[in-house]
Amino acid sequence: MNVIERITALRGMMRNAGLEAYVVPGNDPHASEYMASHWCEMQWLSGFNGESGTVVVTLDKAFLWTDSRYYLQAGIELRDSTIELMRESDIDCPSVIEWLAENVYGTIGVNPEMFSVNDFAEWKEKVQLHSIDLIKPLWTESRPAIPQDKLYPYPADFAGETVESKLARMRNILFKTSSKGECSGAMIISALDEIAWLLNIRGNDVEYNPVVISYAVLQPDKCTLFVDPAKIDSSAQNYLDFNNIDIKPYEAVFEYIAGLRGTVFYDGMRVNEALFEAIPDSCKKINLKSPILIDKAKKNSVELEGERIAMRQDGAALTRFFKWLEEEAFNNSQITEWDLMEKLHSFRARGENFVEESFGTIAGYRGNGAIVHYAATKDNCATVQPSGMLLLDSGGQYLDGTTDITRTIWLGGDIPQQAKLDYTYVLKGHIALGTARFPRGTRGNQLDALAKQYMWEAGITFGHGTGHGVGHFLGCHEGPQNVRTDNNPTALEIGHIVSDEPGIYRTGEWGIRTENLITVIPAEKTKTATTEDEWLTFETLTLCFYDTSLIERSLMTDKEIAWLNAYHASVYKEIAPLLNADEAKYLARKCAAL
Repeated sequence: MNVIERITALRGMMRNAGLEAYVVPGNDPHASEYMASHWCEMQWLSGFNGESGTVVVTLDKAFLWTDSRYYLQAGIELRDSTIELMRESDIDCPSVIEWLAENVYGTIGVNPEMFSVNDFAEWKEKVQLHSIDLIKPLWTESRPAIPQDKLYPYPADFAGETVESKLARMRNILFKTSSKGECSGAMIISALDEIAWLLNIRGNDVEYNPVVISYAVLQPDKCTLFVDPAKIDSSAQNYLDFNNIDIKPYEAVFEYIAGLRGTVFYDGMRVNEALFEAIPDSCKKINLKSPILIDKAKKNSVELEGERIAMRQDGAALTRFFKWLEEEAFNNSQITEWDLMEKLHSFRARGENFVEESFGTIAGYRGNGAIVHYAATKDNCATVQPSGMLLLDSGGQYLDGTTDITRTIWLGGDIPQQAKLDYTYVLKGHIALGTARFPRGTRGNQLDALAKQYMWEAGITFGHGTGHGVGHFLGCHEGPQNVRTDNNPTALEIGHIVSDEPGIYRTGEWGIRTENLITVIPAEKTKTATTEDEWLTFETLTLCFYDTSLIERSLMTDKEIAWLNAYHASVYKEIAPLLNADEAKYLARKCAAL
């Protein structure tokens, strides 16, 4: 079936179920950002392949809500689908639930596995909800199976902490709060990265994310992992047995939860409504932000050193790639964006402990760079010429850590003055955020304007977040910390890693983004300090040169030039030992002091 036929079939099922509307969010049962293709229901129904979106189908209309990162992409992919685009980042655009409350007066169908407990409760206050899965009986032909790749242990030498230590700390946090120290109690864990971190396991079930599709239930005297038995070989079984982790089938989680007693903890932002409804009414239910999420975000010293190791491998790969691009790529053959993606992957794959990319590389040539989450395919990509702008956003998953970097370079020809201005506005904001000093307790949204101040002065802004958290050989995007305009109450803490990636996007011309990963570290107290506050700053982890040909020097301060020169000296010092003589000469040229 094509998109129109799928929507028509869905409407027939809606009528049979007495529904006025049906909602298909871009979610899976684990609140994942990246999902196994088995759960890409929103994409299958709509034909829109962005990572974020929600489809609403009524008996006579259909809509897709998505944010500004995907407006251009959605406009192309929804063409001739009968689905109307709702631009949710626009100020005057109602949210999905606001629109439903105003326009649908009958019952609305949702699959409770695809809604968090918190979202389901919020919606239920405003509209009539009916829990029903209409996509499963509709999407039967060619639906991908749930992956069955093997899980594997992640050694404490990389993780920096044993499973025994993590379990003990989580139990102490959770069960000391149970009334009178009762032995009964449990925490339901459904986020895949939290399970992977807690149990020091990894897998290959989700592209770019080394996680295992599973659930877990932590109790005072045991921890149970709900996972397909086909994923566990003898080595994994021995590891799980050694760490006293019980194994049950993936689907058995609902029956197991139905048998719980005492206090049950869950994170209502991550646990899905179907799991919540399985908890017996007799249990005391406590909704709290996952302590695993909070602890996982604060990297220990072993994890941070691993990140530094991974950055050196990544920097060497990028140096080799840019040298090839400048000196060889255009010599004898036509080059496309897809070719650039494959070539960069080949250089990264040579790195020690490289496993896979941390997300699909964005190689946006000229106007394609203005599409924030542009995704070239082999059959639909631009031919790259030795002229104009290239935005390259990429990353790697290494056993040592996760990388994410964006560089924008000029491939040749005369550089427009506006391109230099745009690049320099971005770079100045990037440096301002990366060198910020702030008292402990500061939140990311309080620093966000530092990265935007110079482009704001020029009447320019961007719609995506300035910085996201990054996992340790886990998801490239993680919370709870971030740097963006939203009022996130999470303060930045020592050990947090965030990206620093302001950008400017001119439709049809170019996209410019500069991104490093930075981690929060203690800062020295100044002699003129008036309080006893603890001060923090950032250490830059990423190691790769900037394209200095794009800098408008007249806009740069002496302090910014000094930082740039010191950074380039550090890049050369850390990366050159990994390169051959010709590569090191190339890097020295790119890192030359201004």
